[in-house]
Amino acid sequence: SCVKKSDKHFLLQSSRWHTLVLAYKTLGVVFGGLVTSPLYVYPSMPLVSPTTDDYLGICSIMVWTLTLIGVVKYASIALRADDQGEGGTFAVYSLLCKNMNLGIRFSTSGAAASNVVLYEGTIKQSRLAKFFQKSVIATRVLLFIAMLGMCMMIGDGILTPAISVLSAIEGIRAPFPKFKQSMVEAVSAAILIVLFLLQRFGTSKVSFLFSPIMATWTLTTPLIGIYNIVHFYPAIFKSLSPHYIVTFFLRNGSHGWRLLGSIVLCITGSEALFADLGHFNKQSIQAAFMFAIYPSLALTYLGQTAYLIKHPNDFPDGFYKFIPKPVYWPMFIVSTLAAIVASQSLISATFSVVKQSVVLDYFPRVKVVHTSPKKEGMVYSPEVNYTLMVLCLAIILIFGNGQQIGNAFGVVICMVMVITTTLLTLVMIIIWRTPAILIALFFITFFTMESVYVSAVLTKLPQGGWIPFAISLILAFIMFGWYYGRQRKLEFELMNKVDTSKLGDLLSDPSVHRVPGICFFYSSIQDGITPFLGHYIKNTKSLQEITIFTTLRYLMVPKVEPQDRLHITELGAPGTYRCVIQYGYADNLDLKGDEFVKQVIAGLQDCSGEQDLEDQKWGQDVDITDIVHVRGKTRFYVGKNTGWFDRYMLRFYEAMHKNCTSGLPELGIPMSQLIEVGMLYEV
Repeated sequence: SCVKKSDKHFLLQSSRWHTLVLAYKTLGVVFGGLVTSPLYVYPSMPLVSPTTDDYLGICSIMVWTLTLIGVVKYASIALRADDQGEGGTFAVYSLLCKNMNLGIRFSTSGAAASNVVLYEGTIKQSRLAKFFQKSVIATRVLLFIAMLGMCMMIGDGILTPAISVLSAIEGIRAPFPKFKQSMVEAVSAAILIVLFLLQRFGTSKVSFLFSPIMATWTLTTPLIGIYNIVHFYPAIFKSLSPHYIVTFFLRNGSHGWRLLGSIVLCITGSEALFADLGHFNKQSIQAAFMFAIYPSLALTYLGQTAYLIKHPNDFPDGFYKFIPKPVYWPMFIVSTLAAIVASQSLISATFSVVKQSVVLDYFPRVKVVHTSPKKEGMVYSPEVNYTLMVLCLAIILIFGNGQQIGNAFGVVICMVMVITTTLLTLVMIIIWRTPAILIALFFITFFTMESVYVSAVLTKLPQGGWIPFAISLILAFIMFGWYYGRQRKLEFELMNKVDTSKLGDLLSDPSVHRVPGICFFYSSIQDGITPFLGHYIKNTKSLQEITIFTTLRYLMVPKVEPQDRLHITELGAPGTYRCVIQYGYADNLDLKGDEFVKQVIAGLQDCSGEQDLEDQKWGQDVDITDIVHVRGKTRFYVGKNTGWFDRYMLRFYEAMHKNCTSGLPELGIPMSQLIEVGMLYEV
């Protein structure tokens, strides 16, 4: 008993220590964008002769926005809506689909079913869930909302590095006015290039390198804030009263409403708090936010406001002006380094959401590298990384200063917040079965507040707000084009599939020879056999003695247990089998070449009781060189009578498919053993 108690105590201490270490690492990845927002919030505001009451009202709005959206919505509620450790817009979407039995990739077996028990009452579906099942339009609207959220998240990942680094480097112009803006842009661009080149080393190494910088920033900025409060305006804490928010809008009217488009930047990066969940865990993110980030931001904004009340016209350089001269240069170095770290949080979040979308087949396949053997959510994509780098550099060259980028930035933040609120409300209704009064309180509070922010930032569209919209529309078009093309191909395979009853007829043809060896025939469908088989047999007049129809199946769950990975069944014809390889969207495709083949062969031995298995050289004696992997490749043939929508969308899909990476090399299949069978699909 004593040993058991000591073991429990040791495990508890070990768990707490692990959480503290992760919380420390989150500073370098998750919170960079959020905690560095004081660099550009006040400089982005178009204030006109601000008064003491104006500053008190602005400060009150910022602190209450941080409290409600940061503490209540994200840290307390959104982090609970994880899908087996994965967070972000697409994770919530897949969680909803799984619990409502939506989509062809949903399965109630294995890992998918194991997650259902996490939420009480999900077995008996709500009326809203049944409505989504019956309504195709509602299902597509839900998909569109999830896609838009992901696109906005990527837009955030493009703008955060640009505005953070530019705002920090601009601090050098105060002591050195001769330092031209073009030089600021050049230095900022060089810093960003180095940052993106570091991404290939992985989130874990990057966070370990960046966390000390972020910890220094998180500690020093509130200390300077306290100094300014004591030195300039000790009564600043009265701004915590919501009374000042009411009087601010009564006094400023429409101008106060437009200022919300800049004030909302105080919550920059809050979505990364949720989207980066797969890189860490809920407890570590909550601990870091509640005990370090939130107090640090509140004291920094209070200190900035205290300084500006006594120096009302210094807001265009509202961060560097409030730093005492003796510590100006140390803080300039810290802020520059912190701005680099700020970029990391959204870059990591972008990798996560793109990877989730790729494995769910809503985004063209790109190379995804898992950078940590312990944490599967830590991923890196070279194509995404360098695309982000080019776009970030373009943003710097187009805008040139942090204030103009701030105009574009607010649009992205508000749209992502509204989308997250909508999805969380659906989770509360369908999965958590939260009492109606609490759902109404959550939705009315946050949807109203965020909608007001959205209405304010929409006025910034002509000043640069159009850029994130343009990026999001382009990404949404890419996602829709890919999804549409994949669905049309799947429809073609389902319409032309070979039934298992007809398989025997094909193989009984005297002109078809069964040759020695093993053939893996890859297909997108599980119900029936791919139409490529008939095409293959018709042209080669042969088929291997052992043929395994293999389907890679991604489930609407983050992870699938190893014992549920392979599902092998016998088909009617001699020597034919079906193999389904199941993966979650956060799983690593870790089957490599020979290992993959041996696992399938071991499964076949368990599946079949035939005596001739020994004669086929199964098990360890199988000759790997006698194995062939056959993959079908469908090409759309756009005929003269095809409608304009199909003509352009399918050509766009073909262009993307031609240039994206293949799904099979991830299994480690040697190219010398791979055969592609092409078919034309006339539309």
